[in-house]
Amino acid sequence: MERIKELIETKQYRLLREELSEMNEADIAAIMEELSGEDMLTVFRFLPKDMAAEVFSYLPIEHQQGIVAELSDKEAANIIDNLMADDAVDFLEEMPANVVKRLLANASPDTRRDINQLLRYPEDSAGSIMTVEYVDLKETLTVEQAIRRIRRTGVDRETIDICYVLDGKRRLIGTVTLRRLLLSPADERIENIMHENVISIHTLMDQEEVSRQFQKYDFTSMPVVDNEERLVGIITVDDVVDILQEETTEDIEKMAAIVPNDRPYMRTGIIDTWKKRIPWLLFLMVSATFTGKIITSFEDALSSCVILTAFIPMLMDTGGNAGGQASATIIRGLSLEEIEFDDLFRVMWKELRVGILCGVTLAAANFVKMLVIDRTGASVAAVVCITLVAAVSIAKLIGCSLPMMARRLGFDPAVMASPFITTIVDALSLMVYFRIATMILHI
Repeated sequence: MERIKELIETKQYRLLREELSEMNEADIAAIMEELSGEDMLTVFRFLPKDMAAEVFSYLPIEHQQGIVAELSDKEAANIIDNLMADDAVDFLEEMPANVVKRLLANASPDTRRDINQLLRYPEDSAGSIMTVEYVDLKETLTVEQAIRRIRRTGVDRETIDICYVLDGKRRLIGTVTLRRLLLSPADERIENIMHENVISIHTLMDQEEVSRQFQKYDFTSMPVVDNEERLVGIITVDDVVDILQEETTEDIEKMAAIVPNDRPYMRTGIIDTWKKRIPWLLFLMVSATFTGKIITSFEDALSSCVILTAFIPMLMDTGGNAGGQASATIIRGLSLEEIEFDDLFRVMWKELRVGILCGVTLAAANFVKMLVIDRTGASVAAVVCITLVAAVSIAKLIGCSLPMMARRLGFDPAVMASPFITTIVDALSLMVYFRIATMILHI
């Protein structure tokens, strides 16, 4: 970092170019993020042409926009032409319409065709994240002819480790690895050495399901086909890593009652952050008024036994925490497809037993604490401890069932996470608490 800054300040541009040519593209992008706009552009202009597009793909969108704004139409189009098609689409989707029009107008016809092909697929589908840079072979080629084709076309391809075998109608009929090609006789035909049991992804498959397919089969790349089984692109494991990060971040935000945001925290403005957080806060605040209504309806009982009020926060927090544990476990299980809706009653029965065990354990510890430390009467301690068992059991049942029902209804299970469940559990725990108090203490 300091070395690069020093070379820029002393205008030793020849050495700067040499230094950059020996660095990793991702490391260069990280350094450029720390530079001022002018220095960042200087570094980018001195990058070797074969590295510039790769470095550009690693930069955050706001830095990409800043660079493109300073480049000529020809220079900007050159970047688009050298980006992988999926990276180019990701970039263009964040750009203003007039800039996109300018860039595409100066891009090569092949680049425009590839980008337009990807843009027509729904967002977050396999078609929208695939790349069209792959190596395809005809089944009638010999190994020698196939290797010549790879040498001729492989430079601009996303990967050449796996080549895809197509018939005359471009339908995917097999795959062959580069390793297999190199180890096979030169005159052997591709159809005799290809792997015919091909696992593929449909263009409209949701990106979350795509990541599950990669996890299931442990592939580094997978072909994407259309309705007629024609190969239209491939998805590589680096794209899946991005999907997993995006989906996990989205689930975490939903579980924390935040509207998902696709921008990093430090690059999200105060107003945008407020907009993402306030809807759920308003909803939860309004829904929490039911808790207040319950307390108000039992004012007479509380006035005759004020000590009961001291244990309300503990009961509500414990119930909310218990429900949060159950919901987090079930949401993760649903995400990994370890749990299906058909397992609902088995899950509820399991969580009920876990809830009773947890509740009894907590109640026993709390009973001793209330008698020894709080110096409350045995009857009050009994009310609190019985409520504790009931609250934890109810919370476990609600925490496991709501996410599964949400999935059944077509909603994201992460929405039914801790904040939402806590609000419901709080209200039910208070109702149980006061009912038990009324029966035991006769208040």
